Amino acid sequence: MSSGVHAALVPGGVIGNGRYRLLAKSGADARSSAELWRGRDGQLNRDVALTILLGDLADNEAAARARRTVERAMHAASFTHPGVSRVIDVLTPGTGIRPDEGILGMVVAEWTQGTDLMDLIAEGPLPAGVATRLLEPLGAAIEGAHHAGLVLGADHPQRIRVTSDGRLRLAFPGPRPDAIARDDVKGLGAILYLLLTGRWALPGGPDNVPLAPTGPDGSVIAPNALHPYLPHELSSVAVRSLEDTSVGGIRTSAAILQVLDQIAAEEAETSLIPAVSASSSSRDDDEVVWTTQRPVQDKQQKKKLWISVAVLAAATLAVIIWLSVQIVGFFSDEPSKGGGPTVVVNQPGTNGQTAAPPKAAGPVQPGRIGVYDVTNQPDNANQASRAVDNNATSFWRTDNYFQQFPALKPGIGLMASFAEPVRLASITITSPSEKTHVQIRLASSLDAPLEETKIIGEGDLSNGQTQIQLGDHEPTAHVLIWITQLSSPGAGKNQSEIREIVYTRAQ
Repeated sequence: MSSGVHAALVPGGVIGNGRYRLLAKSGADARSSAELWRGRDGQLNRDVALTILLGDLADNEAAARARRTVERAMHAASFTHPGVSRVIDVLTPGTGIRPDEGILGMVVAEWTQGTDLMDLIAEGPLPAGVATRLLEPLGAAIEGAHHAGLVLGADHPQRIRVTSDGRLRLAFPGPRPDAIARDDVKGLGAILYLLLTGRWALPGGPDNVPLAPTGPDGSVIAPNALHPYLPHELSSVAVRSLEDTSVGGIRTSAAILQVLDQIAAEEAETSLIPAVSASSSSRDDDEVVWTTQRPVQDKQQKKKLWISVAVLAAATLAVIIWLSVQIVGFFSDEPSKGGGPTVVVNQPGTNGQTAAPPKAAGPVQPGRIGVYDVTNQPDNANQASRAVDNNATSFWRTDNYFQQFPALKPGIGLMASFAEPVRLASITITSPSEKTHVQIRLASSLDAPLEETKIIGEGDLSNGQTQIQLGDHEPTAHVLIWITQLSSPGAGKNQSEIREIVYTRAQ
């Protein structure tokens, strides 16, 4: 790269045969050796977004990569969508770029008024409802482009801007030469992760943005593990979009959009999304203030009011639940279990006949119990022990899902481990979650793959105690209660609760 390039790529510098004056640098994508600039088209007298591909013309490989990026941007010029800045022109050395400028290619797009995405999150993560509404237009653009056989390259946060009416937009088109549609989906998940946590979850991000934390296996920690108030679906989508596994991973933008639509609908029903706008200190040079709903006179006062209402509602609900539990416990024949009538579910045998269950010898207490989740995003893992603490007023509860299993995961369960292998006659589950379907499975270890476990009983839970008789089986040290269908108490709410589990040993 010549020294003249360093002199030109500064505010006020002129490139592209003297046509484009650089106004302000918006970022850089090191993966493509690209700099992202706001510029001024001197011929048409308008601002433009410039994706400038730098390199040495003598480097054949770099030149070929830049040429491929420019070609892909040119092919995408026919695609129009509010979530993507329109490509106006593409330049290469000899066709709009002087060979001595040290520029291998340039994509010129219309300028997106608004603010940089990085400025938006500079003061911290966004509420889930706001993040959802911001992301939907970009997700729709990616979905439309993929249907047209195009790849956008929406996998770097500095290529994204926020429009003045509150939408995310790919402002600097120009996909990497080796980018595929899967990279757009990963980018969408990473941008969602960034909005929810302020952290970037893909390689090659900006130097000044913290990386997403990872677990021992290298997988990205779910956003709701960092911020428990986030909806499970949104957190799950962000992480699963980044996974390359064939099982559990999200591979299309349509799947992401479906969850975004559901979250948006839920937020619209509750109408509890606070207004969000750019503060005067974080406005860019467009001096734009955007909001996701009508402005209010005193946003801080409104926020405090919502918090007070929420706290009061939570406290009232807690009191009602406590009183209900006490009343049920007072009239129950077995107050220590806190449940209603016991429903016995027999384990079906062969030929449609009911198998004779093993005779019961008495309860056996597991040495430990934990949440079993094939997606590595266990629901309320710190509450699992409450299901075997002999206290029916405490409980383990799944997250709330807008869709039934297996939309986001095949199921969720509690894996119990015993000090020594046992044969069980039955399992009694105390729960208020009617129509929750559970399977009782034998497992060879705590982390045994689900497909290697064996079903020895199943049934639907009632409101109270449900006893599931188990078929004859070999002694085991690990027993999984696997939930394949959640209770659905209301529209958009699928959640199950287990208050107590009693494992009964066979004679």
